[in-house]
Amino acid sequence: MIPRTSRAGLASRAVALVTAAALAAASLPAPARAQGVPTIRDAETEQLLRDYLRPLLRAAGLAQQNIQVVIVNDQSFNAFVVDARRIFINAGALMQAQTPNEIIGVLAHETGHIAGGHLSRMREQLAHAQTASIIGLLLGVGAMVAATQSRGSTGNAGAAILAPQEAIRRSLLSYQRGQEEQADKAAVKFLNATGQSPKGMYDTFKRLSDQMLFQTHYANPYLQSHPMPADRVEVLEGLAKTSPYWNKKDPPELQLRHDLMRAKLYGFLDRGGTVARRYPMSDQSLPARYARAIATYRHSDLRIAIAQIDALIQAKPNDPYFYELKGQALMEGGHAAQAIPALRKAAQLAPEPTLINIMLGQALVATNDARNADEAIRLLSQAVTRDTESPEAYSQLAMAYGRKGDIAHADLASAQAAFARGDYTTARQLAARAKTRLKVGTPAWVRADDIATVRMPSRPQPN
Repeated sequence: MIPRTSRAGLASRAVALVTAAALAAASLPAPARAQGVPTIRDAETEQLLRDYLRPLLRAAGLAQQNIQVVIVNDQSFNAFVVDARRIFINAGALMQAQTPNEIIGVLAHETGHIAGGHLSRMREQLAHAQTASIIGLLLGVGAMVAATQSRGSTGNAGAAILAPQEAIRRSLLSYQRGQEEQADKAAVKFLNATGQSPKGMYDTFKRLSDQMLFQTHYANPYLQSHPMPADRVEVLEGLAKTSPYWNKKDPPELQLRHDLMRAKLYGFLDRGGTVARRYPMSDQSLPARYARAIATYRHSDLRIAIAQIDALIQAKPNDPYFYELKGQALMEGGHAAQAIPALRKAAQLAPEPTLINIMLGQALVATNDARNADEAIRLLSQAVTRDTESPEAYSQLAMAYGRKGDIAHADLASAQAAFARGDYTTARQLAARAKTRLKVGTPAWVRADDIATVRMPSRPQPN
């Protein structure tokens, strides 16, 4: 698991700026679109989310869109979209959801937003609103001038300026509430089409509604971006309970994967004492042992942790992520060479080993043995073709080239790492330096030239 917190920013702020972000996303390069939102990379969690999402995308006609789920390092319950390529979901949502069906329902709702083209339509509404706002402002100023001339004072003429702005704001909020209702309906449709229960979605919104009951008691429903929680739950209940799959349960093997994913997140993100209270020694389930093993290696004794992980492997010898955990624990404990066999085994067993191969490449580089450099370069080069926005992979690739004394390709990989982090100034400098050492016209030279000469758009200013 690789938390990314290099740029400070909270998911709550990202949600508040979702409309502005949707506008900015159209012009920003892909790596820049997630900046400001701290994210988590984890092979096990991402694979489970892909498995949750895949049937929904097929039902929505989006199977070819390569939509990804991004895990936000925030422990509140939230999910959102800012473009048509990514669904963002908070780690807190994954940790709090008791069943796979609850998360599947959340993903179905966000898929409804993408399938409905809500972001592009919201951009159109904002463009119309901007035009209307300017016209309203001019009319308001005209009214104020006329009032001043006729009465010698502005009086209440200022309201003539504010009234159109308020009407436009309410119109946009009404439009957004309508989109939320459409996404709920689409979500139930996708769940029914895939033979899955909408109960988890209903239970999630019902729980959130109950939590928000006091906050929204005196709220003006016309000034909310989402339908009022109680009203939303009532409508959703009517849709969901008519589903022939309402009482359908998640398969036991999927529930186990979900519980293991939650245990992993708690093990990595919570303090050791908190993990011990949530998963006491009296709980000998596989997820509980998983969480405790993670907490032990992170907060206590590596030797004891490895014994606990070996026991997990013995209990479930074909689980790639237990081997991955062993490799990560050994590598972070300063035993890179010992980590390599476990990471190789994990990569062999995992259905999508890209992130594991990045860690394996890191372990090979960390041995400081030049004989491991070629394997590291092969693995990391393959990884960056599949995950082009991983600064960690590019950084490790740069180090692997450095082990071989290949400074030109090391500079190029470092430039790509900087570009993926959003540090475009450093990226251009490193790419320009790499060009001087690479043969003109080769693929590597072309990549360096692309980075060195790219013109970056100006960043949107914070509100």
